[in-house]
Amino acid sequence: MLRRYKSNQEKIAMGLLSFMPEEKDVRVLQKTMNLYKNEENWQLYLLKKSDDFVGAIGVRLTDDMTVVIQHVSVNPSFRKQGKARKMIQELSLIYKKDYKLCSNKDTYELINKCSKDINFELADKTRP
Repeated sequence: MLRRYKSNQEKIAMGLLSFMPEEKDVRVLQKTMNLYKNEENWQLYLLKKSDDFVGAIGVRLTDDMTVVIQHVSVNPSFRKQGKARKMIQELSLIYKKDYKLCSNKDTYELINKCSKDINFELADKTRP
């Protein structure tokens, strides 16, 4: 089940996001976390399985009612089990009624692979 990120889960979120190649550098990762903590239009969700958080998915909401998926990350121990697909499906239920779902250049390939039954497109917007 996806749960909205809370500040007391910062180390968990950073650990999960650090599995993404673009977020390996600590300074880049800290900048990303600051966006999720401080920017109202950036929202991070964590996937919980039993007592463990096993994945993270982050979005940026735009003024034109678009949800751009910025990050998708799954703990390597839980990959190939459909966790990314589950996060994307749950995210689509959260936003689908009011927002158009898009990926960014970093998440497009994974989202396209995981979500053949959900209509995604590459957003023209890139990360700030």
